[in-house]
Amino acid sequence: MVADLLLKDVTLPTGRRADLTIAGGIVRHVGAPMRADETIDCGRFTCLPGAVDMHVHMRGGVQAEKEDWQTGTMSAVAGGVTVVVDQPNTVPPITTPEHFWARICEAEEGAVCGFAINAAVLPGADLEGMWNSGAMAFGEIFAAPSSYGEGLDPETLRRLLTRIHALGGLATIHAEEVLDQTPETLADHDRVRPGAGEARAFQAVSTLAPEKARLHFCHASTPASVRAAHGTVEVTPHHLFLSYEDFEEEDARGRVNPPLRDEQTRRALWLCWDRIDVIASDHAPHTSDEKALPFQTAPSGIPGVETMLPLLMAAVRRRRVTLTSVMEKTSWRPASILGIPQAGFEPGSRADFALYPNEVTRIDASRLHAKCGWSPFEGLDAIFPEVVIIQGRRAYSCGDFYAGDPAWYPGQGFLSSDDK
Repeated sequence: MVADLLLKDVTLPTGRRADLTIAGGIVRHVGAPMRADETIDCGRFTCLPGAVDMHVHMRGGVQAEKEDWQTGTMSAVAGGVTVVVDQPNTVPPITTPEHFWARICEAEEGAVCGFAINAAVLPGADLEGMWNSGAMAFGEIFAAPSSYGEGLDPETLRRLLTRIHALGGLATIHAEEVLDQTPETLADHDRVRPGAGEARAFQAVSTLAPEKARLHFCHASTPASVRAAHGTVEVTPHHLFLSYEDFEEEDARGRVNPPLRDEQTRRALWLCWDRIDVIASDHAPHTSDEKALPFQTAPSGIPGVETMLPLLMAAVRRRRVTLTSVMEKTSWRPASILGIPQAGFEPGSRADFALYPNEVTRIDASRLHAKCGWSPFEGLDAIFPEVVIIQGRRAYSCGDFYAGDPAWYPGQGFLSSDDK
């Protein structure tokens, strides 16, 4: 057999060095080399399975000036992310199978990496129809108001969670307590959406859901919230690497929901590393002009899909976290939660990989690919991948992108509906 690709001299998570033979988008053999159309020497790289970012907002449509599928997924690939899961609070929101399929078509026209799409959870939404059409999960479900999403009252949330549970679907939750005040600074924003209230909201949602419901809590921003999650829990790079004290008090580039916390809380969040299931970016770009508006009216949300893995790889280099734990939280655990094939180093694994050099650089927004053109992580240490492999073929190398055929990953409802 002549394989499509040979990754030569890969250091496996066990420390063993081996060659990976890839054909048809799958790892076929681990060990001695075999003949292949292309060989990449990985001896000077750290090889990670492609990341699955299960929380992005790719914008597009009437919001295309903020981001579109091409620029957003180019950002993903250049950061080592090979599958993204798009959230449904688009304009209009994805509430019907027709809206869902229109979003699939939009993604297929522009995406340069694998993708999945979630279904919006609102009164009147056709949850069953979208689940059968291939929605990966439900939500993020807004148990508190946020950008392009109105908060649901408890009784409505209870009814909708019951319907999702009956389908066997995963409910992804945005839970906060929000005071009826308009913040004027980043510290105000933290106070109006308090960390203690976020933890209470996590607990409250858990009591509303049916027993054994599949719950995933998005973007926990405090240690108390991580501990309160009854289900899986994700944390973002911005809550790990940034505090509101890093910005001028009225700088809306640091405005995001849930808010950036103070430096003490940020540092304490790292101590919860072992309890965190998933690191996801909550990539939610707005234009520089929007972020330059007065703080009271500027939108919440920041870009982050391209910088997520590079920031974590720099943290690995500083020995703050282990390389294996980064693989677990950015690739294997998200794939397991979502039910998609895992990328990895065993025969049969999905052949998505990112190859990282040893050199630490600093984040420069002018070199990133997000359409918005700015980053809240400007100047922080990072290690960006030099080569990214998707479905066993080179998708990115030294700043250049290569044409491919990115996969759509449907949810379990689509697969089960085929058997009916």
